[in-house]
Amino acid sequence: MNWTREQTIIAFNLYCKIPFRSSSSQHPEVIKYAKIIGRSPAALNMKIGNFGRLDPQLKQRGITGLSHGSKLEKEIWDEFHENWETLIYESELLITQLQNKKNENFPDIDVGNLPQGEEQQRVLKVRVNQNFFRSAILSSYNQKCCITGLSFPELLIASHIVPWSKNNEERLNPRNGLCLNALHDKAFDKGLITVSTDYKVVVSNDIMDSDISGVLKNYFVNFHNKKISLPDKFYPKKEFLKYHNENIFRNT
Repeated sequence: MNWTREQTIIAFNLYCKIPFRSSSSQHPEVIKYAKIIGRSPAALNMKIGNFGRLDPQLKQRGITGLSHGSKLEKEIWDEFHENWETLIYESELLITQLQNKKNENFPDIDVGNLPQGEEQQRVLKVRVNQNFFRSAILSSYNQKCCITGLSFPELLIASHIVPWSKNNEERLNPRNGLCLNALHDKAFDKGLITVSTDYKVVVSNDIMDSDISGVLKNYFVNFHNKKISLPDKFYPKKEFLKYHNENIFRNT
């Protein structure tokens, strides 16, 4: 039986949410999603591998995914990369529909205090998309801060490189994200640190010129000019890093 567009979209959704090297027919999420779309875990895992062959970041690291795939996979890959905003929500909506849930009952989304009508749908869409973005970023970085290596999920943030409010088209692109702990996320957001286009941490002179003993030294200065841990997939786009360097970083 040929894969449908809906099944393929959900397979790509899962490709984004789990580390590529961890994907297998025994992975609990693969088993869960396979049941949702009516496919075997082995078939879904193979489809994830097919998406891997389309990922240029995996190819650069010598990870090629499976060698064969379908035209539909390429179409879905291109659609998502041109329109993350719409297709993320569409994929999550498909999942809830196949699970026979009402549209508002998305996983991990509290709808109890949402406004009604069109405003509820707008807020719901934002929350669903943000949840997807977080899942994609944390899985790409194997649930670890790319600067410190901290691996406590409750303290990890999917940080936008180009801020959410500055680029509607790219704000949900996983290549516009870094996995940072809460402290370094705040510093990154305030321009006290940045990541250069060669993936090295750069600390602002606001910190470097201060008293660099103690906490500042341990948590910031010691990481200056050190390369971040790169993700399995969705490498930070250099164009986005350049924007942060030039527009947000406080290099005074």
